[in-house]
Amino acid sequence: MKPLPELTADEQGRYEWQLRVRDFGLEGQRRLKAATVLVSRIGGVGGSVALQLAAAGIGRLILAHAGNARLNDLNRQLLMTTESVGLPRVETAARRLRELNPHVGIETVGENISESNAADLVSRCDVVVSAAPQFAERLLMNREAVRRRKPLVDCSMYDLEARLMTVLPGRTPCLECLYPEPPPNWQRQFPVFSAVSCMVGSLAAMEAIKVVAGFGAPLAGRLLVSDLRDMSFRTLPIARREDCAACGSVAHGG
Repeated sequence: MKPLPELTADEQGRYEWQLRVRDFGLEGQRRLKAATVLVSRIGGVGGSVALQLAAAGIGRLILAHAGNARLNDLNRQLLMTTESVGLPRVETAARRLRELNPHVGIETVGENISESNAADLVSRCDVVVSAAPQFAERLLMNREAVRRRKPLVDCSMYDLEARLMTVLPGRTPCLECLYPEPPPNWQRQFPVFSAVSCMVGSLAAMEAIKVVAGFGAPLAGRLLVSDLRDMSFRTLPIARREDCAACGSVAHGG
């Protein structure tokens, strides 16, 4: 195991307030600095994840998202700007995050997660955050994270509802235990307020921070379901399916 990196004087000053968090402290901050997190994608939800991780001092971010910013992205994709419309999302996001925290390394991938790149990207990170709107993409990331034993935080929203879970391969159920197949009639475009996507993105970032720094109780084996119409929050247990193609006994030769 490599020794944890030391913090510079600038970093200690920058993170002074969060260094006071119980059970986190200097060692937790050094763990963040040593870690790489893959975020797919960086829209309303994933962009908020990346923003919060950069502010917290994660050492390196890999941002994967295809395409250029559009005008109708701007109600929720807070890493984008009016001037960035028509430009690659990942480039604008990287610039904005470097302006926020120059200590964070940023790698951009102008592609969505697919069969051709999932294995390589997951292999190069410590934690995966899946914020893709497409279920097929989320299930692909889940399978690759489980196969490579990389913790995965899956976050999603629709309308005023949000869902969040953390997968610790070998210890907890995975996303495919919950969704063996992509739900039918899932819409690529759906109603969204920035306040909802930012909320679940911030919660997902906190999950990744807890996993990396090794404190608190992540949503392992639990699904957080929230509905901001009535401000209800529920935590539901998830059971592992023995026949799960990703993490069950069949998938692992049991």
